[in-house]
Amino acid sequence: MPTIGLGPVYDGIFHFLLSPEDLIPIIALSLLSGQRGASFGRRVLWIVPLAWFAGGVLGMFAGAARGSALTCVSFLLLGGLVAANAKVSLRLITALAGFLGFFHGYLNGTGISHFNDGTYALVGLALAVFVVVALFTSFVIPLRRQWALIVVRVAGSWIAASGLLMLGWALR
Repeated sequence: MPTIGLGPVYDGIFHFLLSPEDLIPIIALSLLSGQRGASFGRRVLWIVPLAWFAGGVLGMFAGAARGSALTCVSFLLLGGLVAANAKVSLRLITALAGFLGFFHGYLNGTGISHFNDGTYALVGLALAVFVVVALFTSFVIPLRRQWALIVVRVAGSWIAASGLLMLGWALR
């Protein structure tokens, strides 16, 4: 994980905010939970950062990993669910949030070499995830106008299209 010179917590925050392969699936999950309502948003708000941190800690001990194909799948799946305005259950969105957070946290953890600074970087990552989920979910929950709901679905379709492009590049 590159450093920006402000300390490991800020390194984790900026790594998350500057890594589209981490940021965009979290935005998609936030949009999906926002489409479903406040209870879904609250569940995702707490599950994803905790799973991200747990996966990151495990990844620090496990070593190198590659996950480009699964990252593409997270773009495709979550973007497609947002675009379809899928009526997912609270149980399913909890499972998606846990898996997404743990998987992406694990991938981030494999790139962290020092345990002490790495733990602080993971705290920064989890805090950034928490803030992004809170912002995007709270943006979508109150939307009632049809055109605004369509904008959210279009954003999901673009995320899914990006995942399809990434999958093509990964398979090439």
